[in-house]
Amino acid sequence: MLTKNEVKTLKNALDTCKRPIYFFDDDPDGLASFLLLYRYIKEGQGFPVKAQPKITKNIYAKKVKDYDADCVFILDIAMVDQDFVDEVKVPVYWLDHHEIQDVYGVKYFNSLKNGENIPTSALCWQVVQSEKAGDLWIAAAGCVGDWYMPSFAEILQQAYPNLLPDTADTPEKALFETEFGELVKIFSFIMKGSTKEVRQSIKIMTRINDPYEILGQHTPAGKYLYKRYKKVREEYDALKEKALKTKPKDNIVLFTYTTSTISLTKDLANEMLYRFKDKIIVLAREKSGDMRCSLRAPKKINLLRKMHKAMQGIEGYYGGHEQACGANIKQVDFKKFIKQLKEELR
Repeated sequence: MLTKNEVKTLKNALDTCKRPIYFFDDDPDGLASFLLLYRYIKEGQGFPVKAQPKITKNIYAKKVKDYDADCVFILDIAMVDQDFVDEVKVPVYWLDHHEIQDVYGVKYFNSLKNGENIPTSALCWQVVQSEKAGDLWIAAAGCVGDWYMPSFAEILQQAYPNLLPDTADTPEKALFETEFGELVKIFSFIMKGSTKEVRQSIKIMTRINDPYEILGQHTPAGKYLYKRYKKVREEYDALKEKALKTKPKDNIVLFTYTTSTISLTKDLANEMLYRFKDKIIVLAREKSGDMRCSLRAPKKINLLRKMHKAMQGIEGYYGGHEQACGANIKQVDFKKFIKQLKEELR
């Protein structure tokens, strides 16, 4: 977790900035992290980072300049180019829990520095909780979406016993056996689709006051978000039906698919791990000559370490955590990658 001094530094940055810009991962943890900080000060502009989880000069420095931002918050993003930091010339605050990076001129907050892998939304919650107690459900959704049961889950269970019963004592149970798990899927699914739809959904989320506003569709805003979720859920369920027919081979469940629409690999990989608890999950979506992969592993396997060697001689990139990784691999190298991954898992 963050130290008291780190919390003080971040809170001071939020309290004093006038035009902050936020770059955040397009998953529940990233979205929740952005919402927590934005709703605290109600200032700034947010941009979800899709495809490669990296902040580069050529794409993102221009956004900082065009918005005339006086501060940058990078949330739940694995990599930041030094060129970006050198170009923007404003304070950059980077909160993360991926592999520790070394970038000069950034105020860097990573839970791994303290030997803990804690989602970024939990770190953001530390900063805003005293003033925004009502946003606890947002922080919890981000954490559970990253397969992490936060210490403050008990408070949420007391506040919303029907949403998250106390029998849900693991992130897996919370995700796949409770109504709260549906809320987490909503956080994820509204980040898919056209840029216009995603931006509209994010804007609406900054104004939602209660989870049942969405789940119960009690307001026009809640109805809009739930409708978007249901549309993506239909596609997800159809894809899941196909994926569940996959037979494990060599301790791996490998499922590939081709689509020109949205990516559902991260979400489906999580559910496949829940259903095939002792297997390695490899889901790959073919698009434009690339295999865009989400991989999952049970706790006994350090998947990230295996990926270091399995990716040798492979054109592409990867990153993630010990049990959850993402990768983008050239289609021509995919069979070689799978072969090398199997060798590392033996």
